[in-house]
Amino acid sequence: MVIAQTPLRISLVGGGTDLREFYQDGPGAVISCTIDKYIFVIIKERFDERIVLNYSRNETVDNVAEIKHELIREAMKMTGIEKGVEISTLADIPSEGSGLGSSSTLTVGLLNAFYMFQGEQVTAERLASEACKIEIELCGKPIGKQDQYIAAYGSMRRLTFERDGCVGIRRLPISEAVLRRFNQNLMLFYTHRTRKSSEILHEQRAQTKSRRAVLEAMLPIVERIEQALLEVNFDEVGLALHEGWLLKKQMAQKISDNEIDETYQRGLKAGALGGKITGAGGGGFLLLYVPFEKQDAVRAALSNLYELPFLLERDGSKVIFNLKRYSLK
Repeated sequence: MVIAQTPLRISLVGGGTDLREFYQDGPGAVISCTIDKYIFVIIKERFDERIVLNYSRNETVDNVAEIKHELIREAMKMTGIEKGVEISTLADIPSEGSGLGSSSTLTVGLLNAFYMFQGEQVTAERLASEACKIEIELCGKPIGKQDQYIAAYGSMRRLTFERDGCVGIRRLPISEAVLRRFNQNLMLFYTHRTRKSSEILHEQRAQTKSRRAVLEAMLPIVERIEQALLEVNFDEVGLALHEGWLLKKQMAQKISDNEIDETYQRGLKAGALGGKITGAGGGGFLLLYVPFEKQDAVRAALSNLYELPFLLERDGSKVIFNLKRYSLK
């Protein structure tokens, strides 16, 4: 039996510049970080040749091609697992529509667990690049590359996306103590709304060229947030988040609406300096930067929402249990 633990993420700024439609004409960049909420993938050998899957649905099939869950199916094909396994997935947060990168987190975790099940330990780069291939090329999802890379590598990182498709990964040189202090100013609220991110991302991808100037305006905010973090000027991060959110809303109609805007304004009025809807937008979680002394007021103003306490996570995907036994076959 093998159990892989892979973190979800929050992206601070730069989403959309990781789409091929953007970076093929000039580099993109994001700042993203993992959090202590996870998707677990469990794989164990079966006594027979069948494949049993346990996720939000259950499947029992005789061969990989029959699997309906496309991410599990393609990850099994890529790693060469063909039969005689039971696979279960567990999530700390209901994954669909959360805006926390759950699809890519799951794909990276599947690959990590499947490779280790066969006795092979692979690099974070390989996990990330193969997860991108599965989601973007094989499954045709209208997404970028940031989620796969941050899930594989973990921590607070600046990711850059080059014209040739290469991804640069740089961990921000910030101490654990500084990250903890920054973390204390972040609040995450569940909007009680989920959405199909693909609908928003299809529109955003289609409009990338016509709204390229909006995405390019995010790149200086990436620099601004990175510099503010290095200088321990946390309030500047909050103000920059606000500017990034105003830009992001221009990329697709369903990223925000009157209800989301009203909720966000209540947070600002109560003391938040900035924030954003995580992921593609349209629902999921609202991330706010709130100085500590203002947080009770923000909680009161958003008392209709569920607050999710979280910590920033240092590690990316990792195997946390690996029990090898003699084969049952």
